[in-house]
Amino acid sequence: MARGSGGTGKSTVVVLDNGAGFCKAGIGGEADPSLVMPNCMARPRSAKKWVVGDQISEVQDIQGIAIRRAMDRGYLINPDTEKEIWDRIFKTHLKIRPSECSLLLVEPLFNLPAIQKSTDEIIFEEFGFQSLYVGNAPALTHIYQAECAPDSLLAKSNCSLVVDAGFSFTHAAPVFDGFVVNHAAKRMNLGGKALTNYLKELVSYRAWNMMDETYIMEDVKEKLCFCSIDISADLDVARRRGRSNYHQCDYVLPDGIKHKRGFVRNAEAAAAYLSKRKRLDSGLNDDGVEETTPGEAEARQELTITAKAGVPAKEDQQVLTLTNERFLVPEMLFHPADLGMNEAGLAECIVRAIKTCHPSLYPILYSNVLLTGGSTLFHGFKERLETELRPLVPDEFEVSVQSVDNPLLAAWKGGSLLAASQEFQMAAVTKKENRNKSAERSSIGISVKENDCSSIGSSGEYLVYRPKDLGGECFLDFIIGRVF
Repeated sequence: MARGSGGTGKSTVVVLDNGAGFCKAGIGGEADPSLVMPNCMARPRSAKKWVVGDQISEVQDIQGIAIRRAMDRGYLINPDTEKEIWDRIFKTHLKIRPSECSLLLVEPLFNLPAIQKSTDEIIFEEFGFQSLYVGNAPALTHIYQAECAPDSLLAKSNCSLVVDAGFSFTHAAPVFDGFVVNHAAKRMNLGGKALTNYLKELVSYRAWNMMDETYIMEDVKEKLCFCSIDISADLDVARRRGRSNYHQCDYVLPDGIKHKRGFVRNAEAAAAYLSKRKRLDSGLNDDGVEETTPGEAEARQELTITAKAGVPAKEDQQVLTLTNERFLVPEMLFHPADLGMNEAGLAECIVRAIKTCHPSLYPILYSNVLLTGGSTLFHGFKERLETELRPLVPDEFEVSVQSVDNPLLAAWKGGSLLAASQEFQMAAVTKKENRNKSAERSSIGISVKENDCSSIGSSGEYLVYRPKDLGGECFLDFIIGRVF
């Protein structure tokens, strides 16, 4: 870890997870962030003024709303917009004085030096924070998960492979002794934004023109899309007509008069695939029609009556009907080449990242694949990834994919734990150090090549490897217990 003088003493630490999609902000040491808001500004068609982040929820007419983002493809490209968003976070919501606080900032991996410099100038010169510590989502997520499950293999080995599927990128990053092994981290240029754009194209080609309705289509994606476990079987179901096509569902678009926001017409029917998929082999007759008991039929009829009572007639609504779009959109993450993209799938990306590490780490990395990021919230994501990953991994290795309890907030919560520790005070870079260029930008990450790892030897039940920190005198000891 890069050094810092830690000369600020004990002060309030603000933790800011500055994601391209959402900002998560709060005070270090607290269990949950004080604020989760979109990292963007928006302007309705009928207004001339731009609103910031959380104010978007107060907008009445969201049809055709213009979105201005401070970050593009994971990188800060509009500092002025970011300053307005941060100013609202710090002054309106957190109500803090930056000159009396330190900042722990969560940034994406492989951030460009020019962008780092611009960010540092905003933090120290515009807001005047006392000190800065820069972390990344994989390392902080690992810290949080180890704290949540101290008796787990991940916590005991202090090693994992973190899959961070965010708004702009998807990273597969090995975490070694709490540090991201930078040279082994792999990136897919696919994230939530690309999935939303793909959904807009599919829907615009088949139904309504939704190319300018990014805000609405993000809501459609989050509420209706899921990961298919068996893509061929689900495509066959999507071709059916009537009730046997349990993937078909309706999303009612906002009209600006009766409905200010879009909604799923029948949430229970939209989630029918959850139970139908489990009963596919036993609950369908030879004609492909689901066999139901009298009790189930009565419950379904009652559900239909309730839905009709609470929802206006279909002809009074603009309805977006989705079928195979629901699972074809998340399919991009697993097989982007099928869409003509020169990208490896997520499972192959994970295998490449692990193979870049030392061979002795393979068993424990395959056993500790940790999911975080908003794009992992699709139902069936974990099961689908295990299905894709297992054929690519040698049989002697166990594959275990686990998800944190809240993928959107895991990095922030890890940062909150770190901010409350003594390690933060020792590692944060002060404003004076930054101005004098006397300290490197403090961050969580190491770059370790395989030939930098030397075997110290085996003793009893442990094999010790010591990756050398080429930038200083310290060594990071990592002990792999024979727990696999």
